Amino acid sequence: MAKQIIFISSVQQEFAAERQELFAYLQGDPLLGLFFEPFLFERLPAIDQRTDEVYLKEVERCSIYLGLFGKEYGFEDDEGISPTEREFDKASELHKTRLIYLTNHSSSERHKKENTLIQKAQSFLIRRRFSTIDELKNAVYASLVNYLKEKGIIQLGPFDATPNTQATIEDIDEKKVKDFVRVARSRRGFPLREIDTIEDIFTHLNLIHGKIPTNAALLLFGINPQRFFISSEVRCAHFHGTIVEKPIPSYKVFKGDAFELVDQAVDFILSKLDYSV
Repeated sequence: MAKQIIFISSVQQEFAAERQELFAYLQGDPLLGLFFEPFLFERLPAIDQRTDEVYLKEVERCSIYLGLFGKEYGFEDDEGISPTEREFDKASELHKTRLIYLTNHSSSERHKKENTLIQKAQSFLIRRRFSTIDELKNAVYASLVNYLKEKGIIQLGPFDATPNTQATIEDIDEKKVKDFVRVARSRRGFPLREIDTIEDIFTHLNLIHGKIPTNAALLLFGINPQRFFISSEVRCAHFHGTIVEKPIPSYKVFKGDAFELVDQAVDFILSKLDYSV
């Protein structure tokens, strides 16, 4: 999975040390470093583009806007707007995830326009306060772990019930679902019908979250379950006696959905048994 970009936004001069520390922390943390890539404007090489065009393009590209708001408002353009506020407005316009962290200064210590920006942000966002870099790191860590949980990127519940964020309903074999419903209706009185949508059937079976199929849905009805679970296979070996030794007379690796794995394994075993009916 591609790393999600975090755009770090603040008055650069006021938060010069914090920006660099946060950048290094996000890259170096064993967990966060797996999922996130921080962006700092000052780390870009020299390019022949207007500054405002560059940072707004990076906001468009990011998944998360991380704003550090302190005492200073920063440089103002011809319209009296700072880059930080431009970046925040762009992230809001594009419905990006926005994480806001405030220094522990009073309103009287802050620039008037910075107070206005904070009021704008806190009208619809929860913001956190910090006094030290360690407090900032802890707050950012908690926010990003919560983000990963909400997106289903890290799992908390049972594996089979967890939505697979890499999959869509297009990865489900419609024929397999309809065959299952037909058999379940005839043998178990399953209440839904073959003409019902996959979403309705999966909702009844607790195999979908919103529009995202669970791991169980992919293992049971996926077009290619091994695309998502490479270890989902059954290996069967047959030996002539009770000693495991090479060469192996018969060895098979079976792939497919869970139903197919069971059927293939049973067929293999029965084919090796010497029995009569």
